[in-house]
Amino acid sequence: MHISSSCCKIACMKPMSCHEQEHPELAATTTNSGFDWLEDSISFLTADVDITDGGGYGWWSNPTAAQQDDIGSVVAQTLSPPAPLLTTASPPLAHTSSSIASPAVSSPSEPSSKKRKSPAHRASAHSGSNQRRRADKDRPAGAGGGSGSKKGGSKGGGAGSDRDTRWAEQLLNPCAAAVEAGNLSRVQHLFYVLGELASFSGDANHRLAAHGLHALARRLPAAVGPAAAATVRVPPCECPTPAFAGAEPRLFRASLIRFHEVSPWFALPNALANAAIAQAASRGGPAEPRALHVVDLGVSHGVQWPTLLESLTRLPGGRAPPSVRLTVAGPAATPPAPFSASPPGYDFSPHLLRYAKSINLQLAISRAASLDSVQHGFTSPSGGGEALVVCLQFRLGHAGADERTEILRKVRGLNPELVVVSELDGGGDGTAAGEFTARLELLWRFLESTSAAFKGRDGEERRLLEAEAGTSVASEAAGAGREAWRERMAAAGFEEAAFGDEAVESAKSLLRKYDGGWEMSASGAAGAVALRWKGQPVSFCSLWRPACSG
Repeated sequence: MHISSSCCKIACMKPMSCHEQEHPELAATTTNSGFDWLEDSISFLTADVDITDGGGYGWWSNPTAAQQDDIGSVVAQTLSPPAPLLTTASPPLAHTSSSIASPAVSSPSEPSSKKRKSPAHRASAHSGSNQRRRADKDRPAGAGGGSGSKKGGSKGGGAGSDRDTRWAEQLLNPCAAAVEAGNLSRVQHLFYVLGELASFSGDANHRLAAHGLHALARRLPAAVGPAAAATVRVPPCECPTPAFAGAEPRLFRASLIRFHEVSPWFALPNALANAAIAQAASRGGPAEPRALHVVDLGVSHGVQWPTLLESLTRLPGGRAPPSVRLTVAGPAATPPAPFSASPPGYDFSPHLLRYAKSINLQLAISRAASLDSVQHGFTSPSGGGEALVVCLQFRLGHAGADERTEILRKVRGLNPELVVVSELDGGGDGTAAGEFTARLELLWRFLESTSAAFKGRDGEERRLLEAEAGTSVASEAAGAGREAWRERMAAAGFEEAAFGDEAVESAKSLLRKYDGGWEMSASGAAGAVALRWKGQPVSFCSLWRPACSG
Protein backbone atom coordinates (compact mmCIF):
# COMPACT_ATOMS: atom_id res chain seq x y z
CA MET A 1 0.00 0.00 0.00
CA HIS A 2 1.26 3.46 -0.79
CA ILE A 3 1.33 6.08 1.94
CA SER A 4 -1.33 8.18 0.25
CA SER A 5 -3.93 5.40 0.36
CA SER A 6 -3.94 5.34 4.18
CA CYS A 7 -4.17 9.09 4.76
CA CYS A 8 -7.94 9.06 5.20
CA LYS A 9 -7.88 6.32 7.81
CA ILE A 10 -5.20 7.95 9.96
CA ALA A 11 -6.64 11.42 9.52
CA CYS A 12 -10.04 10.31 10.81
CA MET A 13 -8.40 9.31 14.10
CA LYS A 14 -6.76 12.70 14.62
CA PRO A 15 -8.56 15.47 16.49
CA MET A 16 -8.67 19.00 15.18
CA SER A 17 -5.47 20.96 15.65
CA CYS A 18 -5.20 23.92 17.97
CA HIS A 19 -5.62 26.30 15.01
CA GLU A 20 -8.91 24.70 14.00
CA GLN A 21 -10.57 24.84 17.38
CA GLU A 22 -12.52 27.85 18.54
CA HIS A 23 -10.79 29.52 21.44
CA PRO A 24 -13.12 29.83 24.44
CA GLU A 25 -13.34 33.09 26.32
CA LEU A 26 -11.05 33.50 29.32
CA ALA A 27 -12.53 32.75 32.70
CA ALA A 28 -13.95 35.65 34.63
CA THR A 29 -10.84 35.74 36.78
CA THR A 30 -8.76 36.80 33.78
CA THR A 31 -11.07 39.60 32.63
CA ASN A 32 -12.52 41.05 35.80
CA SER A 33 -10.84 44.38 36.51
CA GLY A 34 -11.20 43.67 40.23
CA PHE A 35 -9.33 40.36 40.02
CA ASP A 36 -7.28 39.83 43.17
CA TRP A 37 -4.79 37.03 42.56
CA LEU A 38 -3.38 37.23 46.06
CA GLU A 39 -6.63 36.19 47.69
CA ASP A 40 -7.06 33.37 45.19
CA SER A 41 -3.53 32.11 45.76
CA ILE A 42 -4.23 31.80 49.48
CA SER A 43 -7.73 30.43 49.38
CA PHE A 44 -6.96 27.37 47.27
CA LEU A 45 -4.77 25.97 50.06
CA THR A 46 -7.30 26.53 52.82
CA ALA A 47 -10.69 26.15 51.20
CA ASP A 48 -12.40 22.95 52.23
CA VAL A 49 -13.60 22.17 48.73
CA ASP A 50 -13.13 18.91 46.93
CA ILE A 51 -12.08 20.00 43.45
CA THR A 52 -11.96 16.43 42.19
CA ASP A 53 -15.71 15.87 42.35
CA GLY A 54 -17.45 14.52 39.35
CA GLY A 55 -17.52 11.37 37.36
CA GLY A 56 -15.79 10.60 34.08
CA TYR A 57 -14.33 13.14 31.75
CA GLY A 58 -16.77 12.57 28.91
CA TRP A 59 -15.30 12.59 25.43
CA TRP A 60 -11.78 13.17 26.77
CA SER A 61 -11.20 9.86 28.51
CA ASN A 62 -13.70 7.72 26.65
CA PRO A 63 -13.04 7.66 22.89
CA THR A 64 -14.91 5.18 20.74
CA ALA A 65 -13.73 1.61 20.59
CA ALA A 66 -13.39 1.77 16.82
CA GLN A 67 -11.03 4.75 17.00
CA GLN A 68 -8.86 3.09 19.65
CA ASP A 69 -8.73 -0.16 17.69
CA ASP A 70 -7.74 1.69 14.52
CA ILE A 71 -4.92 3.56 16.23
CA GLY A 72 -3.73 0.37 17.90
CA SER A 73 -3.65 -1.31 14.52
CA VAL A 74 -1.69 1.54 12.96
CA VAL A 75 0.88 1.58 15.77
CA ALA A 76 1.31 -2.19 15.82
CA GLN A 77 1.79 -2.42 12.07
CA THR A 78 4.06 0.62 12.00
CA LEU A 79 6.41 -1.04 14.49
CA SER A 80 6.24 -4.46 12.85
CA PRO A 81 9.18 -5.62 10.73
CA PRO A 82 8.63 -4.30 7.19
CA ALA A 83 7.58 -6.72 4.49
CA PRO A 84 9.99 -7.39 1.59
CA LEU A 85 9.85 -4.55 -0.90
CA LEU A 86 8.71 -5.00 -4.46
CA THR A 87 10.46 -3.13 -7.23
CA THR A 88 7.78 -0.64 -8.25
CA ALA A 89 7.63 2.91 -9.39
CA SER A 90 9.05 5.48 -7.01
CA PRO A 91 6.54 6.76 -4.44
CA PRO A 92 6.10 10.45 -3.54
CA LEU A 93 8.68 10.26 -0.72
CA ALA A 94 11.28 8.30 -2.67
CA HIS A 95 13.87 11.04 -2.28
CA THR A 96 14.54 9.83 1.27
CA SER A 97 14.45 6.07 1.02
CA SER A 98 12.61 3.44 -1.00
CA SER A 99 11.58 1.68 2.20
CA ILE A 100 9.12 4.51 2.91
CA ALA A 101 7.04 3.46 -0.06
CA SER A 102 5.19 0.84 1.98
CA PRO A 103 4.51 2.12 5.47
CA ALA A 104 3.02 -0.56 7.64
CA VAL A 105 -0.26 1.20 8.36
CA SER A 106 -3.52 -0.68 8.37
CA SER A 107 -5.75 -0.56 5.35
CA PRO A 108 -9.54 -0.21 5.54
CA SER A 109 -9.92 -3.81 4.43
CA GLU A 110 -7.86 -5.19 7.30
CA PRO A 111 -9.94 -6.57 10.20
CA SER A 112 -10.13 -4.67 13.45
CA SER A 113 -12.44 -5.07 16.41
CA LYS A 114 -15.49 -2.78 16.25
CA LYS A 115 -17.21 -4.18 19.34
CA ARG A 116 -17.77 -1.65 22.12
CA LYS A 117 -15.75 -2.48 25.21
CA SER A 118 -14.66 -0.70 28.35
CA PRO A 119 -11.28 1.08 28.14
CA ALA A 120 -9.72 -1.54 30.44
CA HIS A 121 -11.14 -4.36 28.34
CA ARG A 122 -9.88 -2.78 25.15
CA ALA A 123 -6.39 -2.35 26.61
CA SER A 124 -6.38 -6.00 27.68
CA ALA A 125 -7.54 -7.14 24.27
CA HIS A 126 -4.86 -5.12 22.52
CA SER A 127 -2.11 -6.43 24.77
CA GLY A 128 -3.07 -9.98 23.86
CA SER A 129 -3.31 -9.48 20.12
CA ASN A 130 -0.73 -10.73 17.67
CA GLN A 131 -0.17 -7.22 16.36
CA ARG A 132 0.59 -5.91 19.83
CA ARG A 133 3.00 -8.73 20.54
CA ARG A 134 4.88 -7.90 17.33
CA ALA A 135 5.11 -4.29 18.47
CA ASP A 136 6.51 -5.24 21.89
CA LYS A 137 10.02 -5.66 20.53
CA ASP A 138 10.25 -1.94 19.68
CA ARG A 139 8.77 -0.71 22.98
CA PRO A 140 10.89 0.67 25.82
CA ALA A 141 11.26 -1.71 28.71
CA GLY A 142 9.33 -1.33 31.93
CA ALA A 143 5.71 -1.85 30.95
CA GLY A 144 3.32 -3.54 33.32
CA GLY A 145 1.69 -3.16 36.68
CA GLY A 146 -1.75 -2.98 38.15
CA SER A 147 -3.86 -0.02 39.13
CA GLY A 148 -6.53 1.08 41.49
CA SER A 149 -8.80 4.09 41.38
CA LYS A 150 -10.09 6.91 43.49
CA LYS A 151 -12.04 9.99 42.45
CA GLY A 152 -11.37 9.34 38.81
CA GLY A 153 -7.64 8.74 39.24
CA SER A 154 -5.70 5.54 39.75
CA LYS A 155 -2.77 4.75 41.98
CA GLY A 156 0.02 2.23 41.99
CA GLY A 157 -0.18 1.63 38.26
CA GLY A 158 3.49 0.84 37.81
CA ALA A 159 5.38 2.04 34.76
CA GLY A 160 2.24 1.85 32.76
CA SER A 161 -0.83 -0.12 33.72
CA ASP A 162 -2.16 1.71 30.66
CA ARG A 163 1.04 1.17 28.67
CA ASP A 164 -0.81 -0.62 25.89
CA THR A 165 -2.95 2.45 25.24
CA ARG A 166 0.01 4.85 25.30
CA TRP A 167 0.66 4.61 21.59
CA ALA A 168 2.49 7.97 21.31
CA GLU A 169 5.51 6.68 23.26
CA GLN A 170 5.52 3.50 21.21
CA LEU A 171 6.11 5.64 18.12
CA LEU A 172 8.27 8.42 19.57
CA ASN A 173 10.87 6.27 21.33
CA PRO A 174 11.79 4.18 18.24
CA CYS A 175 11.84 7.43 16.27
CA ALA A 176 14.31 8.96 18.75
CA ALA A 177 16.51 5.86 18.46
CA ALA A 178 16.37 6.12 14.67
CA VAL A 179 17.33 9.81 14.81
CA GLU A 180 20.39 9.07 16.93
CA ALA A 181 21.33 6.10 14.71
CA GLY A 182 20.99 8.18 11.53
CA ASN A 183 18.42 5.77 10.08
CA LEU A 184 16.74 8.35 7.87
CA SER A 185 14.31 5.98 6.18
CA ARG A 186 12.99 4.88 9.58
CA VAL A 187 12.85 8.50 10.75
CA GLN A 188 10.91 9.55 7.64
CA HIS A 189 8.41 6.74 8.04
CA LEU A 190 7.78 7.44 11.72
CA PHE A 191 7.65 11.20 11.10
CA TYR A 192 4.89 10.55 8.58
CA VAL A 193 2.79 8.45 10.95
CA LEU A 194 3.38 10.81 13.87
CA GLY A 195 2.52 13.81 11.71
CA GLU A 196 -0.85 12.27 10.87
CA LEU A 197 -1.69 11.41 14.48
CA ALA A 198 -0.14 14.30 16.41
CA SER A 199 -2.23 17.22 17.58
CA PHE A 200 -1.82 19.83 20.30
CA SER A 201 -5.47 19.22 21.16
CA GLY A 202 -7.24 15.93 21.82
CA ASP A 203 -6.27 13.33 24.38
CA ALA A 204 -2.90 13.02 26.11
CA ASN A 205 -1.55 10.67 23.44
CA HIS A 206 -2.20 13.10 20.59
CA ARG A 207 -0.67 15.95 22.56
CA LEU A 208 2.37 13.92 23.58
CA ALA A 209 2.90 12.91 19.95
CA ALA A 210 2.82 16.58 18.92
CA HIS A 211 5.33 17.74 21.52
CA GLY A 212 7.59 14.75 20.91
CA LEU A 213 7.55 15.20 17.15
CA HIS A 214 8.43 18.87 17.55
CA ALA A 215 11.39 17.98 19.80
CA LEU A 216 12.69 15.30 17.43
CA ALA A 217 12.40 17.63 14.44
CA ARG A 218 14.58 20.14 16.30
CA ARG A 219 17.06 17.42 17.30
CA LEU A 220 17.44 15.93 13.81
CA PRO A 221 19.98 18.41 12.30
CA ALA A 222 22.31 18.11 15.31
CA ALA A 223 22.08 14.30 15.28
CA VAL A 224 22.61 13.60 11.57
CA GLY A 225 23.96 16.89 10.20
CA PRO A 226 22.12 19.69 8.38
CA ALA A 227 22.61 18.19 4.91
CA ALA A 228 21.18 14.79 5.83
CA ALA A 229 18.37 16.36 7.86
CA ALA A 230 17.34 18.41 4.82
CA THR A 231 16.46 15.20 2.97
CA VAL A 232 13.79 14.32 5.56
CA ARG A 233 10.35 15.78 5.05
CA VAL A 234 9.27 17.08 8.48
CA PRO A 235 5.50 17.40 9.07
CA PRO A 236 4.21 20.74 10.39
CA CYS A 237 4.68 20.51 14.17
CA GLU A 238 4.99 24.05 15.52
CA CYS A 239 2.95 24.61 18.66
CA PRO A 240 0.31 27.28 17.97
CA THR A 241 0.19 28.43 21.62
CA PRO A 242 2.28 31.52 22.45
CA ALA A 243 5.43 31.01 24.49
CA PHE A 244 5.00 31.04 28.26
CA ALA A 245 7.20 34.12 28.61
CA GLY A 246 5.36 35.80 25.74
CA ALA A 247 1.85 35.43 27.12
CA GLU A 248 -0.36 38.33 28.07
CA PRO A 249 0.44 39.07 31.76
CA ARG A 250 -3.13 38.60 33.00
CA LEU A 251 -3.39 35.21 31.27
CA PHE A 252 0.04 34.27 32.61
CA ARG A 253 -1.00 35.11 36.18
CA ALA A 254 -4.40 33.43 35.90
CA SER A 255 -2.80 30.27 34.46
CA LEU A 256 -0.36 29.96 37.36
CA ILE A 257 -3.07 30.43 39.96
CA ARG A 258 -5.44 28.02 38.25
CA PHE A 259 -2.72 25.39 37.94
CA HIS A 260 -2.00 25.60 41.67
CA GLU A 261 -5.70 25.23 42.36
CA VAL A 262 -6.21 22.08 40.30
CA SER A 263 -2.81 20.33 40.37
CA PRO A 264 -0.17 19.68 43.07
CA TRP A 265 2.64 19.61 40.48
CA PHE A 266 4.07 22.84 41.91
CA ALA A 267 1.62 23.46 44.75
CA LEU A 268 2.81 20.57 46.95
CA PRO A 269 6.57 21.37 46.77
CA ASN A 270 5.71 25.03 47.40
CA ALA A 271 3.65 24.13 50.47
CA LEU A 272 6.46 21.96 51.85
CA ALA A 273 9.00 24.71 51.22
CA ASN A 274 6.81 27.27 52.98
CA ALA A 275 6.41 25.02 56.02
CA ALA A 276 10.19 24.54 56.26
CA ILE A 277 10.84 28.29 55.85
CA ALA A 278 8.34 29.17 58.59
CA GLN A 279 10.00 26.64 60.88
CA ALA A 280 13.42 28.16 60.20
CA ALA A 281 12.07 31.66 60.88
CA SER A 282 10.68 30.64 64.27
CA ARG A 283 13.96 29.29 65.67
CA GLY A 284 15.09 32.64 67.05
CA GLY A 285 12.26 32.71 69.60
CA PRO A 286 10.68 35.79 71.21
CA ALA A 287 13.87 36.66 73.14
CA GLU A 288 15.93 36.99 69.94
CA PRO A 289 13.68 37.63 66.92
CA ARG A 290 15.45 37.42 63.60
CA ALA A 291 14.69 38.91 60.24
CA LEU A 292 13.90 36.41 57.48
CA HIS A 293 15.58 36.58 54.08
CA VAL A 294 14.33 34.27 51.32
CA VAL A 295 16.23 33.97 48.03
CA ASP A 296 13.76 32.80 45.40
CA LEU A 297 15.33 30.66 42.68
CA GLY A 298 12.05 29.07 41.68
CA VAL A 299 9.22 29.07 39.19
CA SER A 300 6.26 30.28 41.26
CA HIS A 301 6.44 33.89 40.01
CA GLY A 302 5.07 35.12 43.30
CA VAL A 303 2.17 32.69 43.69
CA GLN A 304 4.00 30.76 46.42
CA TRP A 305 4.60 33.64 48.82
CA PRO A 306 1.22 34.93 50.07
CA THR A 307 0.63 31.70 51.99
CA LEU A 308 4.11 31.92 53.53
CA LEU A 309 3.58 35.50 54.67
CA GLU A 310 0.21 34.62 56.18
CA SER A 311 1.68 31.62 58.02
CA LEU A 312 4.48 33.78 59.48
CA THR A 313 1.93 36.03 61.17
CA ARG A 314 0.42 32.99 62.87
CA LEU A 315 3.60 31.69 64.46
CA PRO A 316 2.87 31.19 68.18
CA GLY A 317 4.66 32.80 71.11
CA GLY A 318 5.70 36.01 69.37
CA ARG A 319 8.14 34.19 67.11
CA ALA A 320 7.07 35.95 63.91
CA PRO A 321 10.05 37.64 62.20
CA PRO A 322 10.12 41.42 62.60
CA SER A 323 10.79 41.83 58.89
CA VAL A 324 10.97 39.72 55.73
CA ARG A 325 13.14 40.25 52.68
CA LEU A 326 12.44 38.44 49.40
CA THR A 327 15.20 38.43 46.79
CA VAL A 328 13.95 37.15 43.44
CA ALA A 329 16.69 35.75 41.20
CA GLY A 330 15.86 36.43 37.57
CA PRO A 331 15.90 33.84 34.77
CA ALA A 332 19.53 34.69 33.93
CA ALA A 333 20.64 33.48 37.37
CA THR A 334 20.28 29.87 36.17
CA PRO A 335 20.27 28.20 32.74
CA PRO A 336 16.91 28.36 30.93
CA ALA A 337 14.33 25.97 32.38
CA PRO A 338 10.62 25.43 31.72
CA PHE A 339 8.40 27.86 33.66
CA SER A 340 11.37 29.98 34.79
CA ALA A 341 10.75 33.09 32.68
CA SER A 342 7.85 35.52 32.90
CA PRO A 343 6.43 37.84 30.22
CA PRO A 344 7.40 41.53 29.98
CA GLY A 345 5.09 43.63 32.08
CA TYR A 346 4.44 40.93 34.67
CA ASP A 347 5.32 42.11 38.19
CA PHE A 348 3.89 40.54 41.31
CA SER A 349 5.74 42.86 43.71
CA PRO A 350 3.06 45.58 44.11
CA HIS A 351 0.37 42.99 44.87
CA LEU A 352 2.55 41.15 47.37
CA LEU A 353 3.65 44.34 49.12
CA ARG A 354 0.06 45.48 49.40
CA TYR A 355 -0.95 42.14 50.87
CA ALA A 356 1.92 42.18 53.41
CA LYS A 357 0.82 45.63 54.55
CA SER A 358 -2.74 44.38 55.03
CA ILE A 359 -1.53 41.72 57.48
CA ASN A 360 0.90 44.08 59.26
CA LEU A 361 4.05 42.37 58.05
CA GLN A 362 7.13 44.36 57.05
CA LEU A 363 8.20 43.12 53.62
CA ALA A 364 10.90 44.26 51.19
CA ILE A 365 11.33 42.80 47.69
CA SER A 366 14.45 43.07 45.55
CA ARG A 367 15.60 41.44 42.35
CA ALA A 368 19.00 39.94 41.57
CA ALA A 369 20.30 39.23 38.11
CA SER A 370 22.60 36.55 39.55
CA LEU A 371 23.55 34.99 42.85
CA ASP A 372 26.65 37.18 42.91
CA SER A 373 24.45 40.23 43.46
CA VAL A 374 22.47 38.78 46.38
CA GLN A 375 23.08 40.95 49.44
CA HIS A 376 23.20 39.08 52.72
CA GLY A 377 24.09 39.77 56.32
CA PHE A 378 21.55 42.36 57.37
CA THR A 379 20.40 42.54 60.98
CA SER A 380 16.80 42.91 62.07
CA PRO A 381 15.50 46.16 63.64
CA SER A 382 15.64 44.48 67.04
CA GLY A 383 19.31 43.70 66.62
CA GLY A 384 19.00 39.96 65.91
CA GLY A 385 20.60 38.17 63.01
CA GLU A 386 19.10 37.25 59.68
CA ALA A 387 17.82 33.76 58.83
CA LEU A 388 18.73 33.15 55.19
CA VAL A 389 16.83 30.49 53.24
CA VAL A 390 17.53 29.69 49.57
CA CYS A 391 14.57 28.22 47.71
CA LEU A 392 15.96 26.36 44.69
CA GLN A 393 12.99 24.85 42.88
CA PHE A 394 12.81 23.39 39.35
CA ARG A 395 15.58 25.60 37.99
CA LEU A 396 18.65 23.31 37.84
CA GLY A 397 17.21 20.18 36.24
CA HIS A 398 18.11 21.41 32.75
CA ALA A 399 21.55 22.78 33.64
CA GLY A 400 24.77 21.19 32.49
CA ALA A 401 27.06 19.56 35.04
CA ASP A 402 29.51 22.47 35.20
CA GLU A 403 26.76 25.09 35.38
CA ARG A 404 25.01 23.20 38.16
CA THR A 405 28.22 22.80 40.17
CA GLU A 406 28.97 26.52 39.90
CA ILE A 407 25.47 27.55 41.03
CA LEU A 408 25.56 25.20 44.03
CA ARG A 409 29.00 26.58 44.92
CA LYS A 410 27.56 30.11 44.96
CA VAL A 411 24.61 28.98 47.07
CA ARG A 412 27.01 27.41 49.57
CA GLY A 413 29.01 30.63 49.60
CA LEU A 414 25.96 32.50 50.91
CA ASN A 415 26.13 30.26 53.99
CA PRO A 416 22.34 29.86 54.20
CA GLU A 417 20.63 28.43 57.23
CA LEU A 418 18.47 26.26 54.99
CA VAL A 419 18.26 25.31 51.31
CA VAL A 420 15.09 23.89 49.78
CA VAL A 421 15.67 21.80 46.66
CA SER A 422 12.72 20.67 44.52
CA GLU A 423 13.29 18.97 41.17
CA LEU A 424 11.69 16.55 38.76
CA ASP A 425 12.49 12.98 39.69
CA GLY A 426 13.72 11.11 36.64
CA GLY A 427 16.68 10.48 34.41
CA GLY A 428 17.68 8.26 31.53
CA ASP A 429 20.69 6.11 30.79
CA GLY A 430 22.91 8.97 29.63
CA THR A 431 22.37 8.39 25.91
CA ALA A 432 20.43 10.94 23.87
CA ALA A 433 17.65 8.44 23.11
CA GLY A 434 17.51 7.26 26.72
CA GLU A 435 17.24 10.79 28.09
CA PHE A 436 14.51 11.55 25.54
CA THR A 437 12.56 8.52 26.79
CA ALA A 438 12.87 9.69 30.40
CA ARG A 439 11.73 13.23 29.55
CA LEU A 440 8.85 11.81 27.52
CA GLU A 441 7.71 9.75 30.53
CA LEU A 442 7.59 12.87 32.72
CA LEU A 443 5.75 14.85 30.07
CA TRP A 444 3.19 12.03 29.77
CA ARG A 445 2.53 12.31 33.51
CA PHE A 446 2.15 16.06 33.17
CA LEU A 447 -0.29 15.81 30.27
CA GLU A 448 -2.31 12.96 31.74
CA SER A 449 -2.54 14.57 35.18
CA THR A 450 -3.45 17.91 33.59
CA SER A 451 -6.25 16.20 31.69
CA ALA A 452 -7.58 14.95 35.01
CA ALA A 453 -7.03 18.30 36.73
CA PHE A 454 -8.99 20.27 34.12
CA LYS A 455 -11.63 17.53 33.79
CA GLY A 456 -10.74 17.13 30.14
CA ARG A 457 -11.77 20.68 29.33
CA ASP A 458 -9.60 22.63 26.93
CA GLY A 459 -8.80 26.30 27.45
CA GLU A 460 -6.15 28.95 27.04
CA GLU A 461 -4.78 28.48 30.55
CA ARG A 462 -4.26 24.76 30.10
CA ARG A 463 -2.80 25.13 26.60
CA LEU A 464 -0.31 27.72 27.87
CA LEU A 465 0.88 25.43 30.68
CA GLU A 466 1.16 22.37 28.47
CA ALA A 467 3.04 24.22 25.76
CA GLU A 468 5.64 25.29 28.33
CA ALA A 469 5.90 21.79 29.80
CA GLY A 470 6.38 20.43 26.28
CA THR A 471 9.59 22.39 25.85
CA SER A 472 11.26 20.08 28.38
CA VAL A 473 11.37 17.23 25.84
CA ALA A 474 13.81 19.17 23.67
CA SER A 475 16.31 19.62 26.51
CA GLU A 476 19.77 18.19 25.91
CA ALA A 477 20.75 18.06 29.59
CA ALA A 478 20.71 14.71 31.36
CA GLY A 479 18.00 14.29 33.98
CA ALA A 480 18.54 12.90 37.45
CA GLY A 481 16.67 11.28 40.30
CA ARG A 482 16.79 11.88 44.05
CA GLU A 483 19.91 9.78 44.65
CA ALA A 484 21.91 11.76 42.09
CA TRP A 485 20.81 15.01 43.73
CA ARG A 486 21.87 13.72 47.14
CA GLU A 487 25.36 13.14 45.76
CA ARG A 488 25.45 16.59 44.16
CA MET A 489 24.35 18.40 47.31
CA ALA A 490 26.79 16.46 49.48
CA ALA A 491 29.60 17.29 47.07
CA ALA A 492 28.65 20.98 47.30
CA GLY A 493 29.02 20.93 51.09
CA PHE A 494 25.47 20.30 52.32
CA GLU A 495 23.88 17.66 54.52
CA GLU A 496 20.27 16.58 54.30
CA ALA A 497 17.69 17.66 56.87
CA ALA A 498 14.22 16.35 57.62
CA PHE A 499 10.78 17.88 57.29
CA GLY A 500 8.82 18.20 60.50
CA ASP A 501 5.86 15.91 61.11
CA GLU A 502 3.50 18.87 60.93
CA ALA A 503 4.77 19.87 57.49
CA VAL A 504 4.33 16.33 56.15
CA GLU A 505 0.82 15.99 57.58
CA SER A 506 -0.19 19.37 56.17
CA ALA A 507 1.11 18.30 52.75
CA LYS A 508 -0.90 15.07 52.91
CA SER A 509 -4.01 17.07 53.78
CA LEU A 510 -3.40 19.39 50.85
CA LEU A 511 -2.93 16.47 48.46
CA ARG A 512 -6.39 15.11 49.29
CA LYS A 513 -7.89 18.13 47.55
CA TYR A 514 -6.57 16.93 44.19
CA ASP A 515 -7.25 14.01 41.87
CA GLY A 516 -6.91 10.58 43.47
CA GLY A 517 -4.10 9.62 41.11
CA TRP A 518 -1.71 11.72 43.18
CA GLU A 519 0.21 10.37 46.16
CA MET A 520 3.24 11.34 48.22
CA SER A 521 5.78 9.50 50.33
CA ALA A 522 8.24 10.70 52.96
CA SER A 523 11.56 8.96 53.46
CA GLY A 524 11.63 9.28 57.23
CA ALA A 525 14.04 11.16 59.47
CA ALA A 526 16.49 12.03 56.69
CA GLY A 527 14.97 12.10 53.26
CA ALA A 528 12.99 13.92 50.63
CA VAL A 529 9.24 13.98 50.20
CA ALA A 530 8.30 12.46 46.86
CA LEU A 531 5.30 13.31 44.70
CA ARG A 532 3.92 10.56 42.44
CA TRP A 533 1.27 10.27 39.76
CA LYS A 534 -0.35 6.82 39.50
CA GLY A 535 2.55 5.31 41.40
CA GLN A 536 5.25 6.82 39.19
CA PRO A 537 7.74 9.49 40.33
CA VAL A 538 7.13 13.11 39.35
CA SER A 539 9.20 15.27 41.69
CA PHE A 540 10.77 15.51 45.13
CA CYS A 541 11.27 18.24 47.72
CA SER A 542 14.25 18.09 50.08
CA LEU A 543 15.91 20.19 52.79
CA TRP A 544 19.63 20.86 53.17
CA ARG A 545 21.91 22.64 55.64
CA PRO A 546 25.60 23.53 55.36
CA ALA A 547 27.62 20.54 56.47
CA CYS A 548 29.69 20.93 59.60
CA SER A 549 33.36 21.21 58.70
CA GLY A 550 35.72 18.73 60.24
